[in-house]
Amino acid sequence: MSTEHFDVVVIGGGPGGYAAALYGASAGLKIAIVEKSKLGGTCLNVGCIPAKELLETATVKRTIDHASMFGIQAEITGLDWATTLNRKQSVVDQLVGGLGGLLKKRKVTVFDGLGTLGPDHKTVSISGGASGDTTVSGGAVILAAGSVPRSIPGFPIDSSRIVTSDELLSIPSLPASAVVIGGGVIGCEFASMMSDLGTEVTILEAEPSILLNCDTDCVKVVKRSFKKRGITVREGVMVTGQTTEQNQVTVNFGDGEQVTAETVVMSVGRRPASDTLGLEATQVDVDPRGFIVVDPQCRTTAVDVWAVGDVIDTAQLAHIAFAEGMLAIKDLMGEAAVPIDYVNVPWCIYSHPEVAFAGLTEDQAKEAGIDYVVSKHRFTGNGRAIIVGETDGLVKIIAQKKADGTGGKILGVHLAGPWVTEQLGQGYLAVNWEATVDEVAHFIQPHPTMSELFGESVLALTGRSLHG
Repeated sequence: MSTEHFDVVVIGGGPGGYAAALYGASAGLKIAIVEKSKLGGTCLNVGCIPAKELLETATVKRTIDHASMFGIQAEITGLDWATTLNRKQSVVDQLVGGLGGLLKKRKVTVFDGLGTLGPDHKTVSISGGASGDTTVSGGAVILAAGSVPRSIPGFPIDSSRIVTSDELLSIPSLPASAVVIGGGVIGCEFASMMSDLGTEVTILEAEPSILLNCDTDCVKVVKRSFKKRGITVREGVMVTGQTTEQNQVTVNFGDGEQVTAETVVMSVGRRPASDTLGLEATQVDVDPRGFIVVDPQCRTTAVDVWAVGDVIDTAQLAHIAFAEGMLAIKDLMGEAAVPIDYVNVPWCIYSHPEVAFAGLTEDQAKEAGIDYVVSKHRFTGNGRAIIVGETDGLVKIIAQKKADGTGGKILGVHLAGPWVTEQLGQGYLAVNWEATVDEVAHFIQPHPTMSELFGESVLALTGRSLHG
């Protein structure tokens, strides 16, 4: 039988892979996706979507807990975790099904199985799935195999005692106590969710601070909230081992310290799944950490082979994978593809309180030797935040400093507090369009909104202000 040929063969059906497929198909290309598990990858199945659904459950519980301040008498009699998991799965299933329908509508051919790249860089072998053992070829190949959770030696993963994000999102029952190893984005989101739902949580972070890449003022907001809610945060401590006895795990860390909990959540990052692609027989270079080496256009070291998403050494965010997938399609079509500016990509953290940012932090501006000016305004005086009852947090704007001491080009926008993940858009655009303080301050913010605080913060950098 002759090998079926496509314009592009994509290995991996996660955000990077399916974005490339949908975008390429909309441009008229004949596309195939090879996916060994479920369409949607980590994001839809065991990442962004299910995690945020459980965080929304936590939000609902917080709302009911504080209903009396609005004159509504409500009582929570318990948490039906099974119902929570069922709703989570229904959300996942709806989105995965919708993605499958969209791919079908765009006439993208989906193969179920493990895809490996051939030595000629044109053929992809498919095995182990419902599509059977077969081979397809492509004028171009995009590698989008994604990633898997990392662990550390001495912590064997099971279904309930020692888990990664994959297992936690479907854990049979919520533990009474948990140790979260790793205080990055994922670790803080899980810690926040579990604490709000009644789990006693301890975070152990090896770095000097949790959320290390965030602006320090935003991190302070999160730490204060965590402390107020009883979440123990230990920073600058190395985990050295564990012992499991019956239904408890004791974690050893620091200088002979220990903490015992029902469940340990490993949140120490994710490793690229490049080892599933059969690259040993190809000219695709892989670095010592397993990341596929690419140039700014996401081209690998093999001709007509691109790589996108978690399998390359860029920010492991679904929206970055979307952008990389589209970038690869533009490039392989010979279009002028503008490389992604990874310094200024948008970041959103869905813990309570939320954090969102784009551009340089104050420390980064200082390290770069930039003469800058800062404006900070807190939600305590924002009308909508007061109405909602969520006043913890701030908006922080970093801009180049002009000779008269006012702000010039906006370099960074950093937010912590209520709904800030939904407010980042205008700050992200300001940073990436290299807008100046005067340009942004000219525009009107609707009232009463949370986003007014962004406008107030920018306005203050002009040398004049209203409320702050």
